[in-house]
Amino acid sequence: MFGFIIAAAAGFLTPQIETIIAPFMKGIEEHIVIAETEKRLVAFMVAMLIAGIASAILYSGTAFWVVAGGVLGYFGTRIVEAVKKFIDGRDASE
Repeated sequence: MFGFIIAAAAGFLTPQIETIIAPFMKGIEEHIVIAETEKRLVAFMVAMLIAGIASAILYSGTAFWVVAGGVLGYFGTRIVEAVKKFIDGRDASE
């Protein structure tokens, strides 16, 4: 369960990780072409790698729950906004 929480936090922090690894990305781009749209994906992969290592060190969470937590964390703000819109729409129709 703790691995799920770690992964959710890592997924949520992906935009911040993207800014942290930006200097490394510039060094990599000298050798490998990375499209602008792929930079967030690389940051997400780094976040999931960190979450996987932390989960393995703490002996908590299977690979499925680490990935599920990461995806939910990554899309967390969008999911919350969708739920808010759904609730507001339901309240307005009553």
